[in-house]
Amino acid sequence: MTCPTIARRRVLLASAALVAVPTLLPATAFAQDYPTRPIRVIVPFAPGGVVDTTARLLTQKLTERLGWNFVVENKPGGNGFIAVTTAAKAPADGYTLLAAHTGEFAVNPALFPNVPYELDRDFAPITMISDTPMLLVANAQQPFNTVQELVAAAKKAPGSITFSSPGNGSINHLAGEWFAMEAGAKLLHVPYRGGAPAAAAVASGEVALGVVAIPAVIPHMQSGRVKVLGLTTARRSSFNKDWVTANEAGVKNVDASNWVGLFAPKGVPADIVARLHAEVVKTLEQPDVKKRFADAGAELGGMSSADFAQRIRSDATRFKDIVQKANIRPE
Repeated sequence: MTCPTIARRRVLLASAALVAVPTLLPATAFAQDYPTRPIRVIVPFAPGGVVDTTARLLTQKLTERLGWNFVVENKPGGNGFIAVTTAAKAPADGYTLLAAHTGEFAVNPALFPNVPYELDRDFAPITMISDTPMLLVANAQQPFNTVQELVAAAKKAPGSITFSSPGNGSINHLAGEWFAMEAGAKLLHVPYRGGAPAAAAVASGEVALGVVAIPAVIPHMQSGRVKVLGLTTARRSSFNKDWVTANEAGVKNVDASNWVGLFAPKGVPADIVARLHAEVVKTLEQPDVKKRFADAGAELGGMSSADFAQRIRSDATRFKDIVQKANIRPE
């Protein structure tokens, strides 16, 4: 014979289980049905830049593969703070994502004392989309043709050789300072408003050197007004395997590149993040997508969310050290 108290407990437990089931079903069904409406992708820059073009190419190809709808929303200004904080405060439902690059998550925390967002607190990294090396280039009329010759000239006349970048505190600026520190030389930084003007300044002879992205300098290489001395990354570029790295030329430890990644606000269900990761990776593996990125000198991403997060933390640590040693201050 069953004790009345025990019987009542069994009834209560069974009732609780029945109540709990409906609360689980919507979340599971939501993840399986995702997405059911357009996904907003926030970009911290104006249309036409590397982050914008990367986000638009990726979303276009995802739409072609899956039929998903995307809205790319450009929110430039404030060193990326406006766009990133907007994404961080968005509902954690998978319908607002952020496309950002090295500057927002690895450079800004090193450069600014009060960044209004934090990677680990506010975001779930989905994956790196692309990773683009930068080039150390010189005006064609400069007497040095290799990294070794540049270092020798810079040591002979410290601070007399100028180099351009897309702006003070940019990843290009930090890469140039990193190169100079590791080489034991002193270069004079000249900031410009964007990668195209920085590359044009080298081509015209306004500055001797530039640390620039591959697409920005291609026209000037083709015209013969700019020559490539080396790469700022630790490995060679598939765009041109003849370009040497700074490491190979004797300037050790330099490894700076400009990656673009996809992020979700913290709290987005793990299965949605996993699905986004899987679909992005499949899209990046398409031959036409590979070619589009390769033509721009970019290496494809697709690493795991955990590996991407670790890469960001590692970059942030290294850039903080460079900012402090080079005494770089935001303008």
